[in-house]
Amino acid sequence: MKDTTPIQLKEIGLKITPQRQAILKLLKGNETHPSAESIYSEISKKFPGISFATVYNTLSKLIEAGEIRELDIDPNKRRFDPCVAPHTHFYCQACGNIFDISHDFHLPLTIKRIDGHQVDVVQLNLKGVCKNCRKIP
Repeated sequence: MKDTTPIQLKEIGLKITPQRQAILKLLKGNETHPSAESIYSEISKKFPGISFATVYNTLSKLIEAGEIRELDIDPNKRRFDPCVAPHTHFYCQACGNIFDISHDFHLPLTIKRIDGHQVDVVQLNLKGVCKNCRKIP
């Protein structure tokens, strides 16, 4: 996640509140690819009055501004990634965890056109069973 300051929050149309700042703090450097529900659950511990709509709307604005990415890898819920640089994800079908993969697949992840189509987003998603669930040393 880029370093989002209160000034940048205003620029993307968000009122600066302690709740939104807590959402940003939770996302910054977070490699668990949290869902909106898990973010809400965590933030509501400190801010019991926060609404799910506030969390969801904040995430939507951050996506629009290019501050976070929305992942479509989890079949059960939308997940969010504060790392906007192109990279690959692995989804474990056993435990539901999502992992960043640094393996170089030799794919043009910054491709702009293919067969005459304009490409806006490239996401390579891998699915299987993670090493923890397979219990491989």
